[in-house]
Parts: sequence; structure tokens; C-alpha cells
Amino acid sequence: MEYSSSLLLSVLLSSVLLCAAVNSLDATTKAFIECLNTHYPQNSKIPISKVTLTPKNSTYTSVLEFSIQDLRFASPSTNKPLVIVTPVNETQIQTVLYCSKKNEIQLRIRCGGHDFEGLSYSTPNDIPFVMIDMINLRSVDVDVESGTAWIGGGASLGEVYYGIGNKSSTYGFPGGVWSTVGIGGFISGGGYGSLKRKYGLGADNVIDVRFMNVNGKILDRESMGEDLFWAIRGGIASNFGVVLAWKVNLVKVPEIVTVFAVHRTLEQNGTELLYKWQSVAPTIDRDLYLRVQFLVVNQDGKRTIRIAFESLFLGGADRLLSVMKESFPELGLVREDCTEVSWIESTLFFAGNGAFSLGTSVEVLLNRSAPPKLYYKAKSDYVQVPIPVEGLEGIWDLFFQLDDGATNILMTPYGGKMDEYSESALPFPHRAGILYMMYTGVTWQADTPVAEQQRRLDFLNSLYSYLGSYVSKNPRQAYVNYNDLDIGVGTSYEEASVWGTRYFKDNFKKLVQVKTAVDPDNFFRHEQSIPIFTAKSDSRAEL
Repeated sequence: MEYSSSLLLSVLLSSVLLCAAVNSLDATTKAFIECLNTHYPQNSKIPISKVTLTPKNSTYTSVLEFSIQDLRFASPSTNKPLVIVTPVNETQIQTVLYCSKKNEIQLRIRCGGHDFEGLSYSTPNDIPFVMIDMINLRSVDVDVESGTAWIGGGASLGEVYYGIGNKSSTYGFPGGVWSTVGIGGFISGGGYGSLKRKYGLGADNVIDVRFMNVNGKILDRESMGEDLFWAIRGGIASNFGVVLAWKVNLVKVPEIVTVFAVHRTLEQNGTELLYKWQSVAPTIDRDLYLRVQFLVVNQDGKRTIRIAFESLFLGGADRLLSVMKESFPELGLVREDCTEVSWIESTLFFAGNGAFSLGTSVEVLLNRSAPPKLYYKAKSDYVQVPIPVEGLEGIWDLFFQLDDGATNILMTPYGGKMDEYSESALPFPHRAGILYMMYTGVTWQADTPVAEQQRRLDFLNSLYSYLGSYVSKNPRQAYVNYNDLDIGVGTSYEEASVWGTRYFKDNFKKLVQVKTAVDPDNFFRHEQSIPIFTAKSDSRAEL
């Protein structure tokens, strides 16, 4: 094959610049980059040096920080990757994988950067690592005729929604509510959103995949086998390899849906309304997703709890009002509270947790910088029995210990379609019997004093301890996409069982079995990765 002189000159110049940069790096980084340069095809139109960054590169910091969603991990003290690679093709990923293994460097894979503990782009210790940033592999190929889509592993949920909405007004996808979340991590952990009561998880709607295993071989569903296909849909795919693209079933949505947000305070019967919500939201018409979140506000000079009831209904306002009148008349929903929009417009209602107002152009879904970035720490729980009124009042007492807006709880209802799946259908086990999931978090600002930051973290731990009496037990379940290093770390089977059973329940053992089969040297690992069986581990026969 012939190439133009300008292309050859570009390749030569890239190689010269790469060599100059390599000479000023530490031995580990130098060996890794030299491996990339040696093993990546020299006749490629895009040299791998064009997508390889070290701290010596002027754009390294901006690329790293662009997808850091939790600003806790943007501090100078955070351990950063030796090298960032932003591949534009699968061969570049294969080369990074080969060179990481050859040089015994850990590999992290970042899609949207919403990892709650920053493990996709940092480490809580000084272990050297390389990061693949999937941001360039974000195509969304929608086939309206078959009702399916192929989605690149680096696409954001906003890009997915926009791509679907561009092709159809009657198709959607059960993705999450935050538009900048990456599809790779979202589906890898199961992935819930405003359509889950109607259509289940994002992972429930995956029908095929392009996946690179630890040996650099590209597999699909048929060639990988059903055990691995099961594991990567809820068991965190980066434990097993690299997702290049997902094929998903799209779901039917009406041309008109309805949204509302109604606020009630404690003085407006908020506690009793929330108590009633716990039984209504999981059992109401499955076309209705009705979540709540609450925080401390100052209203008319008095501190109180404001409870927001936020909803997506798959239908018009008239039918919604009928459903609410029958199932939850106490909320007092009226026609003026409701807004009819298209499904794609409804995604803006939740995106960025209220960052966008209705009427904002859907083009904002393509903007990965639009939703606000925060300093935050969060935990998750699952509730199976309604928290009594006195239990809710205990939460209010704790909330008043912090400044207004410093902490919040978000409750998202289950039921509906979620009740139809067994706990072992996917690694995600939180199905029938779950009333709702609870997100509990604290936030702060860049100028918040360190002592106050620590006070808020201590408060979060106290609140988490208090909630222990009211949430699931044996194990106390947690959502893996809201990963929390406080519940345990470690790479051995015994260490990992502490947190693994909380994320996956009995599915954890099968995940270990699959991991041992497909990544026997445990190359893909981090502080809360699926371990492998060793001679000292529990017997595989116990599975």
C-alpha cells in the first residue's frame, strides 16, 4: 500500500518527537512507550504516539482532568497514570494491553469518569499504572428497523440518548439519569435509570458485545460463551477485559411522556408523604418512575427538610393524574405540576440532577462538560421494609447537624419489571423484594476547610451507621456502580468476599469462577476487582 509523502513525514515527525520525550522519562515509562512504538504497526495512518500522553506532554493534565467527575481525585496528591492513551482504533488497545502485560504495569480503563472512588483513572496508593481513555470510541449506530443499536464503549449516556432521539421519537434506552456517565461503566455494573420499572436495567437489554480479552483477542457473545457474557453485564466488565462496543435492544416509548417535580417540606406533611411513598412507588403503575430526594433548606428564615418528588411517566398528563389520584392522592398532584415532553427531552429533566431546565436544547446531551462536577463521597443501600416514621425523623435530626445542602439522600424505586428477574439472572442481584435503592452522600466546595470536609465525611459514616437498622441485612447490600472502598479492599478471595457478597450476593462466587477461567493471572485488577481462585482460596468445587 502506498502513502503520501505528507503522511510519511507526519509519521517520521511523530517518531522523532516520541523519542525525544521518551529520553526524559523514568525507566518504566520509557520501556512502556518504546514497546508501544515497536509493536504498533508503523504503516498506520494514525501513529500511536499521536494518542499517547505522559506528564511531559502539555495536554496531559487537561485530558486527565476532563473526565474526572469527582473533584476529590483532581488534587495534586492523587496518584496519576504514568501514561494516558486515547485510542482511536482497536489495534491501539491491543498494543497497550500487550505492552502493559510485558512491562508488568497495571492497566485502568476509563469511559465516563464517574467511578465513585476514582479507580478508573487513579489508585489510592503509589502503584504505577497506565490508563486507556475510551473517549474517542463513542459511536452510536442506531438501526430503527431492528430496534437495536451498537454503542462504542466510550460513549456517554447523553450521546446515546441523542443518537437514538435523532433517529426515532418512539425508541429509547433504559440508561441512567446523569448524561455524562459512560456507557461502558454503566452497563458493566448493571445500570439503572428512569425506565427500569418498565424495562429493567441497561444490562438486561444488552444482546451482544465486542470485547477484548486479556490476550488481546476480540470476542462476541457467541465466541466468548454465556458465562463471560453474563459476567460482564453487571460484574464490572473491566475485571475481565475491555468492552469495545455493546449491542443493545432499544425500548418503545410513547411520543409524549410527562414529567413533574413537586416539593414538600416537613411543615407540609413531608414525613408522612415520604412514609407512604415507600409502599406506593415500587407497586404503582410500571409506566411511572417516582423518585424522591431530600436535603436541608432555609425557608422563610427557618431550617427544614425539603422533599422533592420527581417523576417520569410514559404517557400523557391526563392518565398520569388518574394514576396518581388512585394510588397516591396524598401528594396532591395537579395538572399545573405536569409538563408533557418527548422522551429525549425528558432526559434533560434528570440530567445533572436538575442542572438543565426543560426547554434546553437536546444538543447539550453531547456536551460532556455541561453538568456540574462536585467534590463528593457517597454510599448506597437497599431497603426491603418501609422505614417507620420515627426512623425518618431520626434522619432529619442527623441532617440538621450539617450546613444547608451539604448532604442529601436519593431514593429510587424498584418493583415492576425488576421483580421479574431472579437474583442470578445477571451478577446484579438486587431484584424482587427490593422497595428502593438509597444513595446517601455529602458534598463540599474547593474552598471548604479541610476540617469541615472531614466533619462531613464523619457525618456520612454516622448516617450510614444509623441507617443500618432499616436497610437490607446479611449481607447489607450495596450497588457496585456506587463503589465504596470503606466496605473493604483486597485481592484475595477471602478479602474480596467481604465486599463482593455485598455487591453481588451469591453471584460473587460465580464471578470469581469466570474470572479465574478468563484471566488466570489476574492482570485486570484494582482495589475492589474480582479475584481469582488460588491454591489457598476456597475450593472451586464449592460453586
